[in-house]
Amino acid sequence: MTLKIAVREENGWKAAFPACKKTLTAAAKAAFKAGVTDAFPAKDAEISFLLTDDNTVQVLNKNYRQKDAPTNVLSFAAMDDEDADAELTQDGVFLLGDIVIALQTVQREAQELHIPFEAHFSHLVVHGVLHLLGFDHIEDEDAEEMESLETQILKKLGFDNPYAAVCED
Repeated sequence: MTLKIAVREENGWKAAFPACKKTLTAAAKAAFKAGVTDAFPAKDAEISFLLTDDNTVQVLNKNYRQKDAPTNVLSFAAMDDEDADAELTQDGVFLLGDIVIALQTVQREAQELHIPFEAHFSHLVVHGVLHLLGFDHIEDEDAEEMESLETQILKKLGFDNPYAAVCED
């Protein structure tokens, strides 16, 4: 099973984090491998990433979530349980969806949490991919499962538990 990744960098990403594509690819593939189940409907999958700024994310957040503020990551799943077969391309590639990440918010949060930008960015990529695979954190039990999986994935990538920094405050 393979994951195809499309990345569009805009509004300062290349200058701020030249290794973003390499880091994103490693994190997305690790999350996909860890989060996919036997019920996955295709051999191959594709995710599109938009790396952009706070202003763009704020507009999307307002339009799609009715929250007029930037956020670190937005995930837009291409399907839900009711139309699982609808997003297969002619080549049998499953279109998982889109993930949008805001540069300034990620920079600010990494600084506030006293963690490397690369670690926080990787966490947000993993978090977004898991959302596209159907994981959520609305209920406490689901949140524990998702956070545990995120921690395991990030450990394999060489990063510390992302929730440890939050718990220390």
